[in-house]
Amino acid sequence: MRSQWIEHKGKKIFYQDFAQNFYNSAAVKTELDEVQKIVTASPPNSVLVLSDFRDTSIAGDLLSAMNAASRATKTHVRKTAVLGVTGVKRQLADLLTKLTGQPLKYFDDVEAAKNWLVEE
Repeated sequence: MRSQWIEHKGKKIFYQDFAQNFYNSAAVKTELDEVQKIVTASPPNSVLVLSDFRDTSIAGDLLSAMNAASRATKTHVRKTAVLGVTGVKRQLADLLTKLTGQPLKYFDDVEAAKNWLVEE
């Protein structure tokens, strides 16, 4: 598993590393299963999530897996920042937000994303 807990300004952030999987949906699904276990083991409304999708294609076959994972983790997540989601990927992410009700905020810069997550 590539994802891990990181610390920023004294707060824990769960960095979900889906980056550079390009068109490898199997790798993304495997990582998604692992991160879902960690997030759902955390207390409700407690997890700050930074999801990194830079250089990873989100095709239709991943949308249903991401939808299911988002629904399962929604009550455990306080805030989610997302990296690398533009163009068509952004439209799919917006659809995912509508389906699950889990709001996402998009960033191009890692530090800006981490700063937003830890601000109250």
